[in-house]
Amino acid sequence: MLNVFTLDNGRLKGGMVQEEISTAADLALLVGAERQPIWVDLESPSAEEKDWIRQRFGLVIPENIVDEDLEESARFYEEDNGELHIRSDFLIDDMDAPRNVRVAFILLNNVLFSIHNEDLPVFRLLRLRARRIPALIEDAKDVLLKLYDADAEYSADVLEGIYDNLEKVSERVLKKDVNDTEAGEVLAAIAREEDLNGRIRRNVMDTRRAVSFMMRSRMLNAEQFEESRQILRDIDSLDSHTAFLFDKINFLMDATVGFININQNKIIKIFSVASVALLPPTLIASVYGMNFRFMPEVEWQYGYPFALCLMAASVVAPFVYFRRKGWLA
Repeated sequence: MLNVFTLDNGRLKGGMVQEEISTAADLALLVGAERQPIWVDLESPSAEEKDWIRQRFGLVIPENIVDEDLEESARFYEEDNGELHIRSDFLIDDMDAPRNVRVAFILLNNVLFSIHNEDLPVFRLLRLRARRIPALIEDAKDVLLKLYDADAEYSADVLEGIYDNLEKVSERVLKKDVNDTEAGEVLAAIAREEDLNGRIRRNVMDTRRAVSFMMRSRMLNAEQFEESRQILRDIDSLDSHTAFLFDKINFLMDATVGFININQNKIIKIFSVASVALLPPTLIASVYGMNFRFMPEVEWQYGYPFALCLMAASVVAPFVYFRRKGWLA
């Protein structure tokens, strides 16, 4: 899918009227002297669509442009012809499979090209804002900065959702009794929130690197530079919040595992008490099971009932002692 956004009197027209390109002729008609594109968004572009971009803009898009390469030298660089390349991760807060999606940006001749394989909430958020705020976008660098700004805000919203979910988990963990089944469900919920919090941490770290690169490259004007500094301040606050959530997640994880251990200890205690209580009667039965010739109780008329009563008393006595000590509670 290929979408082109143009400026109309200082407004991001694509945010209000999305120009979806289906043929090379559509692109040629749209890209005219009076309608210079400012943002070209390519979602899972085909080889044919990449060829349209090459013919119209003189930009060759590599096949591996969205590869997962973490080296900074391969993610933030400038070509000799003036192409500025930035590769960033953007978060998708999917209930079943939250993930970070790599997006490749190329800035050439004041046109921003974005290449990605999935539709991203942050991109939709920017288009929505462009409809509401007429003068939001002035050039291609504004588009890129606003995307990073929206990304930070989106991450903040997801963090608030994580906090709300952890509050619900806290209510389940900190109640009086937690059985093993419920503890297992809680651990699964905590693990999901921990994974999502980690993805947000990675996402904001990547955004910080990208914005810092733009500031170091001296491609921004004074207003954009100040906006970049504000984005970095927002990211710093998100870092503190993710650290707080990691601490809360670790506390809930430890508490849940502690309740599981307590439940297991209760079971082990039952077996331990039963084993100790059965030791005296076992000893008595062993004594009277010996085959010595001279054992007075063997020929005694009441020897058998006496042995049974003695064994029963040896079972009751430990239980009475344990209960008085409070070990059976």
